[in-house]
Order: sequence, then C-alpha cells, then structure tokens
Amino acid sequence: MFSVTVRDHLMVAHSLRGEVFGPAQRLHGATFLVDATFRRAELDADGIVVDIGLATGVLGAVLGAFNYRNLDDEPAFVGVNTSTEFLAKEIADRLAERVRAGELGEGARGLAGITVTLHESHVAWASYELAL
Repeated sequence: MFSVTVRDHLMVAHSLRGEVFGPAQRLHGATFLVDATFRRAELDADGIVVDIGLATGVLGAVLGAFNYRNLDDEPAFVGVNTSTEFLAKEIADRLAERVRAGELGEGARGLAGITVTLHESHVAWASYELAL
C-alpha cells in the first residue's frame, strides 16, 4: 500500500461534557497538528498516490471550516463532545466528500482510504481511518 501524508494545523475552542474530561469540561483552546494520509494499492497513471498540492489545499479548506471557532457554538456540533477522535472522523469524512467530488483530481478517485491524525501534543494523538 502506498501513502502520501500532508500536514496543516487547526486552532479551536471547545468544552467537553463528562467527568472523564476533568478540567477540559471548561471552555479551553486546542491547537492540533493535523496529518491527512491518503492510501492506494497502485500508483495512478502519473505514478503518484495523490497530487500533494491539491491534497494540501483541500485539507486547508476543510480545516478552514473549524479554524479559530468555538466549536460549542457551531450548529452541526450541538450536543456533541468534539473530542479529538470525533474531530478526526469529521475531517476524514469531509475529505472523502471532496475526493468523491473530484476536488483532488480524477486520479484520486482510485484512493483506497484516508487516515486523519490529530496531534494534541507531542505525546498524545488520535486517528480515524476511512476506507473509500
């Protein structure tokens, strides 16, 4: 399996419900380093997994919907704990929609999957893997 990873970052505010979250139940900021990995079994006709420039741009556009926002105020997330794991899935799903829409080029339609990893810090991160 071949893969290409592109990276960006995301800055949000949010709070989390539940005793398990301790002090994170209060409104706080979070800065995530975001990796999006695109996978395929065979390279496309150009000999690549995906166009890195297109992948970087699409990742930035997807993250732009969340960046510098209080996720507690976003209508799509009312009643949802916007945990790192939840956000990884949300970003992967939105990337997959853009792949299906052709925004990463025709060659990207042959992708087998996407993995999104959100790094909370240098010692903790969460990922979501999505088959296409």
